[in-house]
Amino acid sequence: MKVLLCRPRGFCAGVERAIETVERALGKWGRPVYVRHEIVHNKVVVQDLEQKGALFVEDLATVPKGSHVIFSAHGVAPEVFDQADKYQLHAIDATCPLVTKVHLEARRFAARDFTILLIGHAEHVEVEGVVGEAPERTIVVATAAEAELVEVPDPTKIGVVTQTTLSVDEAMQVMAVLQRRFPELRTPRKEDICYATTNRQMAVKSLRGRVDIWLVIGDPMSSNSNRLRELGAQSGVPAHLLLGPDEVKAEWFEGVESIGLTSGASTPESSVLAVVDRLKELGVSDVEEVDGNPETIEFTLPLELRT
Repeated sequence: MKVLLCRPRGFCAGVERAIETVERALGKWGRPVYVRHEIVHNKVVVQDLEQKGALFVEDLATVPKGSHVIFSAHGVAPEVFDQADKYQLHAIDATCPLVTKVHLEARRFAARDFTILLIGHAEHVEVEGVVGEAPERTIVVATAAEAELVEVPDPTKIGVVTQTTLSVDEAMQVMAVLQRRFPELRTPRKEDICYATTNRQMAVKSLRGRVDIWLVIGDPMSSNSNRLRELGAQSGVPAHLLLGPDEVKAEWFEGVESIGLTSGASTPESSVLAVVDRLKELGVSDVEEVDGNPETIEFTLPLELRT
């Protein structure tokens, strides 16, 4: 058997920034440092940071007064900053800058009294944060079918923004419906779906017809990892999302000659290499890296942690 290993894969610049934010905070202020929600959606990363002294919480009321608290890469609603002030916490914002861009777009639309159509999944923490910018005027639209039915108070005053980790193809389908129904729809000046999500999906598409099975290394909570698994399955072969080597099942590979392997934007490379080692135990004799779009983007750390 052969593995075709996608590149790019794994950590994006926003995830690297968020993880380094926690590590720098621990180095500067010592343990514990509190983090609201999982810093990124990957249990391996979270457990590693817990061992270093990070404490993950969902409710800021549980954080001791005067503590440092980091907001995750997914972003938070403005009211969460207000809560941090109320509880006298020192907040450090590790929101991915590309998610911040979506928040700023939502604020601009809200300031003009526009209805905001947010293409995304309502249950995702990133979407919850963006909705919080203008909850009274934001409508979440997840599918093209929902886009056909959505109603707005004034069709001449509508703006659209997008969750950063969606399927590019599905988001385009939703956008096409909205633009057909609402000709005066205002769109962002630049694509909201992040470069890393797009690049990883393109890498999977490039291997259609060349693999017999897809393995996507990522957490079940990771939106972009789930979209990669769905994309692999759309090519007509089995596709599995797994966190690490312990979830690999030997029976998946009966009659398989070529395995496509990629990982979500919050997955550490160590998890990928561990799965590759497991596949070698099951008979893989060749691992070929397949290049996609190179990634050179870097984000600066929050001001409080820059050296």
